[in-house]
Amino acid sequence: MLFRWDWLRPVLTAPVVPTLGPVHPHALTVDLFEATLVAAATDRHFLPYDKDRRWGTKKQEAVLPEDVVHHPDYTLIPTLWTRGRGAVKVFAYGHRTDVLDQAAELAVKLAAVHGVGTARVVRPLGPETSRPCGVRIQLQDFTARHCPASVGPVRRLDDWPAHIRGTFTTFAQTMAGDGFVFLDRQMKAKECGTVFVAVLEGHVAGAIGPMEIRPDPTGVAQLMPQYFAVHPKARGHGLGRHLWRAAMHWGQTHGATYQLLQTEVGGASDHLCRTEGLTTLGFVHTSTV
Repeated sequence: MLFRWDWLRPVLTAPVVPTLGPVHPHALTVDLFEATLVAAATDRHFLPYDKDRRWGTKKQEAVLPEDVVHHPDYTLIPTLWTRGRGAVKVFAYGHRTDVLDQAAELAVKLAAVHGVGTARVVRPLGPETSRPCGVRIQLQDFTARHCPASVGPVRRLDDWPAHIRGTFTTFAQTMAGDGFVFLDRQMKAKECGTVFVAVLEGHVAGAIGPMEIRPDPTGVAQLMPQYFAVHPKARGHGLGRHLWRAAMHWGQTHGATYQLLQTEVGGASDHLCRTEGLTTLGFVHTSTV
């Protein structure tokens, strides 16, 4: 075992695990951190509960076990991202004032060693953080409240007439920055779950999906993250909230216990989730060095 839980647990200000991302607090154990090392040693195979395994056969990011820095009051865990020009990310856990400097130095060194184009520091922060920036980690607990069905112009894409379904690709191209071109390809290959869309004036104007439930590291049913966007010209009509509620109703009625979401602090999705009563588990700030 590389990690000592009595060293690591006190510096885990937010439930974030390298290569896996946010996890439910009930799943945050030393075994989960150890599992990322095992995955790195097995030719980048996916862990059974990795959310990214829906989209490929080999993990694009892996921990660099030989370069982990693990001390009683701080831990640095570097990862290597192999897609494109590649990137090194160093996850910095600790309360010391110099932990970010230590992480930045390690990130730059490893980026040079591995010949990749980018070095980043990833800093998990607690929910009590004042003036946070970056990404907020939010928890939707389906056991805590009823999630009503949407009453807006939202249906499964397959339930709309063919001429409306045909506008999804145009919508996806407009929202390429939100990942919808990739999702459109997956849908055409029939390799993903249900997608809900909102329609305005005969065209797809917003979408959320795919809807899939998988077990988390403890076997609890988790609604997986979705792509979610509303066309810029269709905003201000409440379509985002209708889409969101349709997705949450689907998750609850199909047996999910919870969902974890990441929203850009201060963004539209962030505001929506906060007004819908989700719990903030912490923040993640990523900086390029």
